[in-house]
Formats: sequence, C-alpha cells, structure tokens
Amino acid sequence: MMIFIRRIVFALMLVPASGAAQDFNAGLDAYDAGDYDTALREWGPLAHQGHADAQFNLGVIYANGLGVSRDYTEAMRWYRLAADQGHADAQSNLGMMYTNGLGVPQDDVEAVRWYRLAAEQSAPDAQSSLGIMYANGLGVPQDYTEAMRWYRLAAEQRDAEAQFNLGFMYANGLGVPQDDVEAMRWSRLAAEQGHADAQFNLGVIYANGLGVPQDYTEAMRWYRLAADQGHADAQFSLGVWHVDGQRALQDYAEAIRW
Repeated sequence: MMIFIRRIVFALMLVPASGAAQDFNAGLDAYDAGDYDTALREWGPLAHQGHADAQFNLGVIYANGLGVSRDYTEAMRWYRLAADQGHADAQSNLGMMYTNGLGVPQDDVEAVRWYRLAAEQSAPDAQSSLGIMYANGLGVPQDYTEAMRWYRLAAEQRDAEAQFNLGFMYANGLGVPQDDVEAMRWSRLAAEQGHADAQFNLGVIYANGLGVPQDYTEAMRWYRLAADQGHADAQFSLGVWHVDGQRALQDYAEAIRW
C-alpha cells in the first residue's frame, strides 16, 4: 500500500523577541486576520534581510496563493533561503515540494535529503514523511524497520499521519511482528485527531473484531465519522450495511444516500 504525503501547509510560528519581532508579529497578526497584503508588506523586508521565519512564511504564502497568485517557484526560493539557515519547517516543506514536483522537477532523493535534515531536528512532519519514503522505497531502499523508527518518533509527538501509518504497519506486520492490539492503539490515536483514514480503519477493526471484541455499533460510529469527511470507502461501507440490514438498520434510502 502506497501512502502518499497529503499536507503542504505548516503552521506559522511566533518567533522569540528580537529587534525585528514587532514587524514580524504585525505580519503574523495580519495573516491571522486574513490580511495577506499587510503580512507580505511586514515580512517582505525582513525576509530580504535574512529573517528565516519571515522567509519561511513567504514560502507558505506563495505556495498557497494567499493574497498573491500561487507561485511554487517563488515558494521554493523562500523555503530554500530559510532551509539553508537550518529552518526545520522550511526543510520539511522543501522535501514536500520535491516529493510532489512543485516548482522543481520531482526528485525523491532530494526530498529525502531535506526531510532528513528536518527530521534530525525532531520536526514531526518531516519524521513522518521520512517514514513514508522508507516504507515505499522512494529515494531510499525500502526498509520497513527504518520506516517504523521514523513513524514512531513522529507518532510520539502526536503526528496523526504517523500514528495512522504505525497502525497500518502493525496491522500488516511490516517492520514489526503483526499485532492487532498495537494496530488498534495507534489507529485510535490518529482517529481521535480526526484522521479520516484512521477512522475508517478503526471501523474495519471493530467490524472484524481485530484486537477488540467485534462491535458493529462502534464500527458504524467510526465509519460515519470518516464518511462525513468524504472518505469513499467508509461511505460505501455504510451503504452496504444499510442494504443488508444485518449490521445496521436496513434502510434503502440511507443506503442510496451513502
């Protein structure tokens, strides 16, 4: 199973007080208010002066087209300037841009290089992404043990994607002995953070009694949470259950809706 990276936006971070803190914080306040023009005016001069957080934030703005036309090339330029100063979130975003070929040719080897730099600074998004690269053999030889190591580091920092992937690895015995109880534990942690794939997997776990007593009511609850987020497999499962009437109330109208 290939598990691709989904996220592209990282939270903007408040920097410690410094000579530039007032201007930086004015930009942050404007950003939070949706006033991206003012944020750009405040952060632009700082970024040109080498302020790494401002450079990173400009990358976020250009990557997401906030108050400007989306421009991955410009986003890459600012991310790289911040990343070259050791900015972990910028390094992680650079890896993601290389993974997805945004503003640069797609390059898994280069993606791994930037993920690793950020992961070694304990950035959970980068640790999770590095786990994905090892699990799928992207830019590195496939290595489930190494994937597990990075997933676990991120999961212990409450990264939902890493928790979901840890659950998947335990469910399938990849890099660790197969363990339904551990699969359940990590899937639940991700599901409780709103991770739709984990919510669906938790529904499957309860439906089949994998590491827990079989419980169709609990399965339905998790399927519905995932389905409400647009998860197609969860929606289909709800439809099937409402047709057969064995695990849920038979309701053809509800079946058709899902």
